[in-house]
Amino acid sequence: MTDSDKFLYGDRNTTGNPMAQADWATKKLVWVPSEKLGFEAGSLKEEQGEECVVELTDSGKKVKVNKDDIQKMNPPKFSKVEDMAELTCLNEASVLHNLKERYYSGLIYTYSGLFCVVVNPYKNLPIYSEDIVNMYKGKKRHEMPPHIYAITDTAYRSMMQDREDQSILCTGESGAGKTENTKKVIQYLAHVASSFKSKKEQGNAVLSHGELEKQLLQANPILEAFGNAKTVKNDNSSRFGKFIRINFDVNGYIVGANIETYLLEKSRAIRQAKEERSFHIFYYMLTGAGDKLRSELCLEDYSKYRFLSNGNMTIPGQQDTDLFNETMDAFQIMGIPEDERIGLLKIVSAVMQLGNMSFKKERHSDQASMPDDTAAQKVCHLLSINVTDFTRAILSPRIKVGRDYVQKAQTQEQAEFAIEALAKASYERMFRWLVMRINKALDKTKRQGASFIGILDIAGFEIFELNSFEQMCINYTNEKLQQLFNHTMFILEQEEYQREGIEWSFIDFGLDLQPCIDLIEKPAGPPGILALLDEECWFPKATDKSFVEKVIQEQGTHPKVPESQETQGGRRFLHHALCWKG
Repeated sequence: MTDSDKFLYGDRNTTGNPMAQADWATKKLVWVPSEKLGFEAGSLKEEQGEECVVELTDSGKKVKVNKDDIQKMNPPKFSKVEDMAELTCLNEASVLHNLKERYYSGLIYTYSGLFCVVVNPYKNLPIYSEDIVNMYKGKKRHEMPPHIYAITDTAYRSMMQDREDQSILCTGESGAGKTENTKKVIQYLAHVASSFKSKKEQGNAVLSHGELEKQLLQANPILEAFGNAKTVKNDNSSRFGKFIRINFDVNGYIVGANIETYLLEKSRAIRQAKEERSFHIFYYMLTGAGDKLRSELCLEDYSKYRFLSNGNMTIPGQQDTDLFNETMDAFQIMGIPEDERIGLLKIVSAVMQLGNMSFKKERHSDQASMPDDTAAQKVCHLLSINVTDFTRAILSPRIKVGRDYVQKAQTQEQAEFAIEALAKASYERMFRWLVMRINKALDKTKRQGASFIGILDIAGFEIFELNSFEQMCINYTNEKLQQLFNHTMFILEQEEYQREGIEWSFIDFGLDLQPCIDLIEKPAGPPGILALLDEECWFPKATDKSFVEKVIQEQGTHPKVPESQETQGGRRFLHHALCWKG
């Protein structure tokens, strides 16, 4: 057995043990709820009306359990089953037990009908080599052990045979492993659908195709450097969502790709929670830039930047210098020239430098002043703009009143707010430009793609100590996707049974997330949170309090609105929303 085999097949001698089978039958083994473990194995001893006496397998302790809380245990022959749709008793306890048993045996992939469930091993496994890719190439799903490659191969073959576009959805909580598996999907397709190994039908064009696959693989490190960050839950957390569309010609070769991004968490550029970092690129650059580049980018020490409030926090096992060089290499492979790279880094440096601009209240008025313009000088040098015009725009901007322009005095708070809004907007626009630039590099073919495979990788569901507007948007997106999944899985599937004339009584799985979604997105009668927020943002004197009052007035009786509205989140909500709108 090779090293990779044990992480794919596991130990095959454990199933079908006649002793275990006999043990299961005579002891009447069942699952009972456990506060600590979720579920615990036990032996059913006696039934007394609605209650049962169960002897716990591990401790030998006898407990009384309500009949409805007992879940049947599967026969031992189903131990570590590869597809949970095969289980005789398909209940929560059996699913969790099967996933746990497989995970402890090093088997992180398990099928559940059409879906593949992945449990993050938090370490590198030897199951993604070129040999493994070739093992899965063109094989039917049931012929091979569960793997992300099998899912990808199925999508690729279905696209080729049915001439239908395919999409792969990676969903799960923050830190579940969505981005890593997205990378594996791209790695697999870049290998099996590369025309680089094909005959030289188009002369030199063959070389550019080999280059295209390389560039497709390099898009990720660039996007991760600028769009990922360390959070409490995940050292490489995607702080944006992306839909990667890989285009294929009629022969199944990759002819181009396109990336769409959603909802970059731009507030991270100016502040982070405790134990968290800003976007990776800030740290890569501060650690990895050589002397010449440091001086060109006006770089200072970590501790000098207010926007990097947590200073130089390293990530275990990660060398920011190496990753800076990797990112620069990726730019080169992507064909992005040096002047454009330096331009990007200048904007990143300017965003950090904006945080060092400090303002004071003038003695006899509310007008803000800037006693020291060192940081402003650096910002203007990096962005090639005039420092006098820039400081005037921050301290006393021109606004249009009727047909004329007038200068408006800014308070210290307003000037600080403007600087933060400017930093966030600059970072987001730079990120959008970068995605556009990557797309331009990935789509140099003049031929129209016949079909595509799409991979959706969004920021995972998360709850932090302090949740900003972005967290709500991230969780709302996850809720919508989960509702789509539930609807496809439970509602449409049962409707299909009815259409086919199968005798079937509809089961309500109690998984309707629509009330929660409506509370957030309903545009009218009574409008949802986002519609109310949109409306409130137009009022010049709107505050967090007035927004919360409006939500309570319109949606106060909604079952999903908590009893106590005066939460920290409620009070800060509009503040974040207004930053977002800006």
